[in-house]
Parts: sequence; structure tokens; C-alpha cells
Amino acid sequence: MREDDRMTSTPDGFDTPIEREGDTLTGPWRAPRQMLAEQEYDGHTSVHDDATAAKLGLAGAPIEGPTHFSQFDPLAVALWGPAWFERGCISAHFETMVVEGEQVQASVTRSGPAAARGGAVKATGEPVLSASLTLGDEPTELDDRLARMQAKDVGDLFIVDRLEVGWTSPPSTTSMGFDDANGNLYPFSLRDKVAAITEPSPWYVPGQPSPWGHAVVPTEMLSVLAHKGGVHLPVRGPAVGLFIDLEVKRHAPVLVGETYTVTHQVVALGQSRRVESYWTRTRLTDTGGAPVATVLLHQGVFKASYADYPADRL
Repeated sequence: MREDDRMTSTPDGFDTPIEREGDTLTGPWRAPRQMLAEQEYDGHTSVHDDATAAKLGLAGAPIEGPTHFSQFDPLAVALWGPAWFERGCISAHFETMVVEGEQVQASVTRSGPAAARGGAVKATGEPVLSASLTLGDEPTELDDRLARMQAKDVGDLFIVDRLEVGWTSPPSTTSMGFDDANGNLYPFSLRDKVAAITEPSPWYVPGQPSPWGHAVVPTEMLSVLAHKGGVHLPVRGPAVGLFIDLEVKRHAPVLVGETYTVTHQVVALGQSRRVESYWTRTRLTDTGGAPVATVLLHQGVFKASYADYPADRL
């Protein structure tokens, strides 16, 4: 590739410099912020607490996985414009935890008119995540991963054994105002997040210009919007969990301050050597019942963090 075949540009709505080389777009190195040190669920701290992470043998308290999604937003807007915030989907498998202070770089390579492959890496070269970025109903990264999990024999479970595939929650409502508290699970407001986000945009701020005449919820905050009220599943504990896979898909712009109806469904159970896990699909609809966003989340629970886990199974 000749030097003059490389171009640097800045997409509308962002100040993020993007290097374009053929079909590949690469963003700058960023150092994401850790904002879940005070997270609490089921009355105890989470893996994002330094002391809890140390007990599990981790190098440090990991940054919450969805934080990395923000580095992909300018890249996707460079590919598809504002349509990314109207019907875009990022579907990701998390590969390596990142602790605050580590540098991360995101890139995408277009694979079709409405599809791209994405990845994020540390400065050491370790992969952080692999992902698909798509518009509309294109196949996604997690379609295959979920299907393979659903086809497996789960085996004996001791933490998520009381969960039932197909269980669906009663409908509830959720919203995200700019200054609203987001509860013990997410101890920061949208204003706090926008102040620390790796890729700021006026599109996230009420009163600032946006293509929709209204502020939109950043991609990394869609999982917060979907889960801020908790799912209230009978997972045994106390035990410590983490995100393994996450997909957020928009069917319409998700607006700051709007109220949405939310339902959760358990769609798969599984386990690996260190964790038991479960998949939930959360649907957000508007006041008229039209789909607005879908969040597919695969959560693991560390076996070693549950005091009553059978010792011969660890």
C-alpha cells in the first residue's frame, strides 16, 4: 500500500481521527476509563472491584466490556453515516480483559454493503474483542456462537441450575435521562459517562445538534439502559460474574429521556472450565409497541467465587 493510498478523516458528529487504508478503517489509541469500581449487586461488590478481582487471580479490575464499543461508533458512522444509530448492530465476543491505563485500538474492515468485521487490540497485541458490525438484519458474530451453545449438552450446573430456557420477564419500563442515576449496577449517570467516554459526540448531549433533533444513547450505554433495573434471575450466590459476549442492535434511534418497555428472556445456558453461564435477550419497545433495540448478553459466573461450589468440580 502506497503512503498516498492512506487517508485520515473525521466522521460527522465526532472529533475522532480515522485512518483509512483500502477497506479498513482504524481509530486512534485510547485508554478507556473504569467506571464500575463502586458497582454492587446482590449486596456484594463485583469483578470490577480491585480486591474482588485479586481474589479471582485477575491482574486488576477489568473495564466493563461495553466501554470498548464507543471506539467503534465513529468507524461505523464513517461507513454508514447516521444510519448506524438508526439500525446498526455491534455483536462482540470479549477475548481479553482490559484494566485502566492500558491502551486499546479499534479497527473495522468492510465485508459488504451493510457489514464489516471489527476488532480491538491492546498495545501489546493481545486481542480485546472480535466483532461484526452490521446494518439491518445481516448475520452477526453471536448468531453462530449462540446456536452452538444451544446445541451443546450443558452438563451439571450448580450456580445457574434454577434458570429455565424460555423464561420471560413481565414487561417493565426503563429510560435514561442525562442526569439520572442508573442504580447500584451502574453507579454513574449518562452525563458522567459522556464526560469520560473515549469518543465524545454532540449527538449524545441534550440541546446539542443531532440528525434526529434529539440526543441519542451511546452504543455502550444501550446494555445499561436494558439492564439498569436488573433481571432478577435465581442465580445462586453470592458469586461474581462477567460479560463474555454482547450484542446490541438498534431498530430505531434510542433517545435520551424517552421511556421504553423492556422484557428479558433466557435463551441458553452453558459452562466452561472456570464459569457457568447464561444468555439473555432483552427487547426494548416504544410506547406504541414498535421495536427499538435488542440486547443479547452472555454472562458468566466464576465457579470459584461461589462458596458452595463442589470442590471436585473446580
